[in-house]
Amino acid sequence: MAKNERDLFSTEIVNRGIESSGPNAGSLTFSVRVRRRLPDFLQSVNLKYVKLGYHYLINHGIYLLTIPVLLVVFSAEVGSLSKEDLWKKLWEDARYDLATVLASFAVFVFTLSLYFMSRPRSIYLIDFACYQPQPDLKVSKEQFIELARKSGKFDEGSLEFQKRILMSSGIGDETYIPKAVIASNENTATMKEGRAEASTVMFGALDELFEKTRVRPKDVGILVVNCSIFNPTPSLSAMIINHYKMRGNILSYNLGGMGCSAGIIAVDLARDILQSNPNNYAVVVSTEMVGFNWYQGKDRSMLIPNCFFRMGCSATLLSNRRRDYSRAKYRLEHIVRTHKGADDRSFRCVYQEEDEQKFKGIKISKDLIEIGGDALKTNITTLGPLVLPFSEQLIFFGTLVSRHLFGGKSDGGNSSPSMKKPYIPDYKLAFEHFCVHAASKPILDELQRNLELSDKNMEASRMTLHRFGNTSSSSIWYELAYLEAKERVRRGDRVWQLAFGSGFKCNSVVWRSMRRINKPSRNNPWLDCIENYPRSLT
Repeated sequence: MAKNERDLFSTEIVNRGIESSGPNAGSLTFSVRVRRRLPDFLQSVNLKYVKLGYHYLINHGIYLLTIPVLLVVFSAEVGSLSKEDLWKKLWEDARYDLATVLASFAVFVFTLSLYFMSRPRSIYLIDFACYQPQPDLKVSKEQFIELARKSGKFDEGSLEFQKRILMSSGIGDETYIPKAVIASNENTATMKEGRAEASTVMFGALDELFEKTRVRPKDVGILVVNCSIFNPTPSLSAMIINHYKMRGNILSYNLGGMGCSAGIIAVDLARDILQSNPNNYAVVVSTEMVGFNWYQGKDRSMLIPNCFFRMGCSATLLSNRRRDYSRAKYRLEHIVRTHKGADDRSFRCVYQEEDEQKFKGIKISKDLIEIGGDALKTNITTLGPLVLPFSEQLIFFGTLVSRHLFGGKSDGGNSSPSMKKPYIPDYKLAFEHFCVHAASKPILDELQRNLELSDKNMEASRMTLHRFGNTSSSSIWYELAYLEAKERVRRGDRVWQLAFGSGFKCNSVVWRSMRRINKPSRNNPWLDCIENYPRSLT
């Protein structure tokens, strides 16, 4: 196998425990697991995505180019005049030409007004809340396997597979599973159980949000709900409107089937609606129904979601009202969305279907990490020009262009070593905090290696995966809640929330902190255990 092909794989020694039967009974056994690793995407940057990022930058920051030019012209004109000449132009010549003065002033006021009217309104994040289930819903890894065994739905091979997945997942022993899954051996994927779980998690998160922000439900003008699997009629957004008796002219949207990155898509939709509806509040609810998607068959690629996904829900309050500047926690800076659905492999890598026994579930492709890496490469390459310091952009763009222009063959057909790899931007210079979707330990490991992030940068993601499991689109908010509980967010800090999911999609949102965030006294899911974190997860 060629070296560059070997680099696409990683190996891991797995402790399989003590054999209970066979010729090796009573002996400790190990196995070697070989899997595809995340592509080293920072070493294969595509120039067209860099150009796309600069295109976004120019479209949203054309004034950055025009204002310096105007200042240079003005300075050159004023600098050529003496004090006497300047006074003469400002007063003696102008006082006899009142019409010119008034016309110039009117043009100035008109231009200034046009600029502020056409400028997009700032979007503020007033606050957010994450639902914490009741303690009686906690399930350890051992209890999880025991519940699966007692259900009678899985053979020993399937149970052993789930156990191996759990032990290497990075998930701890205090995650939450719906009561229907814990207490019943019957089918949990019913509309009744789905609605019950949805009511519990959504109303729990929203009650906390309205209490923290002191905003009445009737004051909310925009509601966006995202849940990938469970989409009843009436919709989840209608359930919320009915429960809180919201106003009749509310703009409500329900996003379904969009995977774990849908939370950022929901924020993007809310931002666009806020831009055309001034002086408004928008609530974004991100969740997933675990019990409704509980797989009861034997297909191993469909058993994986059972092992990772756990209960969770987040609710965020956004505002475009200028008077909310003083009380907002964060300001929305950038959103970059990447969709690879045009490619068939990407489209089918996370796919809901029935197995041979007609049990419904989510099939996870073995190519997921490779496909996710390609989407992530595109996303961060587009994001780079928007967030990286100018020095990093200059070096990165210069080396990238040089590589594309002069990276041809030389020295007898061998590429010059200096042209093989572009300069790798340091994303730690662009962000103080990282909230990477807590999908699984192997994915977080590969992301950390490729982005060259420190253990401190990945702490919020790893601790969230350990404490709450994969809560789908809401996981990035549990991570931000962790950073707030640790009192690490200061005024001016930039937070990068990165999520990926079915489709295949990879989305980024960047927030800037408006003030120092002190440790909350209540309504934070980490308050009962934050002193125990971070912890070693070896």
